[in-house]
Amino acid sequence: MACIEAHGLRKTFGTTVALDGVNLRVEEGRILGLIGPNGAGKTTALNAILGLTQYQGELKVLGRDPWTERDLLVRDVCFIADVAVLPRWLRVSQALDYLAGVHPRFDRAKAEGFLAKTNIMRTSKVRELSKGMVVQLHLALVMAIDAKLLVLDEPTLGLDILYRKQFYDSLLNDYFDCSRTIVVTTHQVEEVQHVLTDLMFINRGRIVLDCSMEEFERRYVELTVHPEQVAAARALKPILERQVFGRGVLLFDQVDRQQLASLGEVRTPSIADVFVGVIGNQAGQAQGAAR
Repeated sequence: MACIEAHGLRKTFGTTVALDGVNLRVEEGRILGLIGPNGAGKTTALNAILGLTQYQGELKVLGRDPWTERDLLVRDVCFIADVAVLPRWLRVSQALDYLAGVHPRFDRAKAEGFLAKTNIMRTSKVRELSKGMVVQLHLALVMAIDAKLLVLDEPTLGLDILYRKQFYDSLLNDYFDCSRTIVVTTHQVEEVQHVLTDLMFINRGRIVLDCSMEEFERRYVELTVHPEQVAAARALKPILERQVFGRGVLLFDQVDRQQLASLGEVRTPSIADVFVGVIGNQAGQAQGAAR
């Protein structure tokens, strides 16, 4: 069953095209990484999914039109933005009281349990908390809501590596299950590679890669080539080539792994390296067409 389904999704701001005929389908119980450069359309896509902006085309989220049925949709959707939106004057205890009073699916005991794993005091005001603590508080509040869809837009931006690891560990161990769906955008792609079930690259308002992580691992291969085999490796048309400690490292799309193994050492590449290869190729093709 599709949690999110879009056909021909388009959004413009004046003459700027933010989303250019996007088609996508996110199945229930998946964790999708939506990856793209700044200005690629990620946040616009999330705003459409959340019912925060109008759009052209067809979009269904949990079977509903997010723009016309947003009041119903928000009961089943949670959102964490890159900038915490909790009022700075609010005490932690007041945040718990407020959500318990307004959200029918908020489990206060569960939120208290999450907060017990932190150093956050119930009497503290948001302005007295570190950035990491604010994210922990926000996550505790969100994870205590029995939502079907969780949308995360750069949720760990500005946090140190310890807090980032704790965030994703909590997400996997304390929140995610097969009935919930998570969509996350981040520039720290190496840290979410082990979390994702699906991957989507967006660039200039268009989806340029859409695959499961199983397909990703079958499709892309990175080769650290033996020096005497460089010409043979290049003949197989890598999508990216770089130098690491004086050795050539080539990235291939849908080239037989055993064939490549005869030319050097092979491994599954990082999402970041594939992103550079795919987006770089697209930019090169666009420049070639412009000429």
